[in-house]
Amino acid sequence: MSSGGPDLFVICKHCGSEVSPYITECPYCGSRLRKRAPKLDREGRPAEKERRRARRRPTPSLGPLRRGEIPGIRADGRPYVTIAVVVASLVLFVLLEASAVDLIDVAIVGRPDGNWWHVVTAPFAYVSSGYAFVALFSIAIFGWLVERRHGPVVLALLFLAGGAGGMAVAAATETFPTALGGNGAALALLVAWAIPDVRELRRGNEVDGDLLGAAVFGVVLLLLPVAVEWADPLAGATGVVAGALLGYPLARLRDGR
Repeated sequence: MSSGGPDLFVICKHCGSEVSPYITECPYCGSRLRKRAPKLDREGRPAEKERRRARRRPTPSLGPLRRGEIPGIRADGRPYVTIAVVVASLVLFVLLEASAVDLIDVAIVGRPDGNWWHVVTAPFAYVSSGYAFVALFSIAIFGWLVERRHGPVVLALLFLAGGAGGMAVAAATETFPTALGGNGAALALLVAWAIPDVRELRRGNEVDGDLLGAAVFGVVLLLLPVAVEWADPLAGATGVVAGALLGYPLARLRDGR
């Protein structure tokens, strides 16, 4: 290095390596540093504007959390299954309102007999906007929380266990069942989400979750059958049981106890 030349370098914004200001691509990660080589003065040094740019270090920032980077914390991600459930329910609601789909083809109306697949479609069906708002709002909130904590597979299992499971129990035990909607699925997600915080409270620890707000949601969902004919109480009770049966082992698995 010549004694008259300044010791200049630039910082790669992608990998943070110090590299020569005379190159256009980072030799470590291959990222593009500039569109063209820097201008040089008569002595072969970078121009004043380039020297000022080289001295500026990028502001440090934290990148997105990678999978497995911190034990016990999931990588950041969108709740795709929760979004899919809510969107599918809204689309089916519009189709039912427009009479493009017959209610008897998706809901539980009497014993399903050979149409037991209705227990899967019924949790997505709504004929009351109020019922749809309460159930889907609850599914969106607690589904997002459960999916962020345990992942999409667990979310799907809980939704099916509480929703389809509740419809199956109602269809198999009631004389002439009429049921649809996601009150059972919403209660399963709520209970599964709340169990870890309840366990922490029993140990005398503080929790970040709003258990009082969750309790209000739970009471509203349990009382839905009083106001909505299609919200089956047995389906809701099945959702509570399903959330407890799946949520407790998930909580133990998560905290290693």
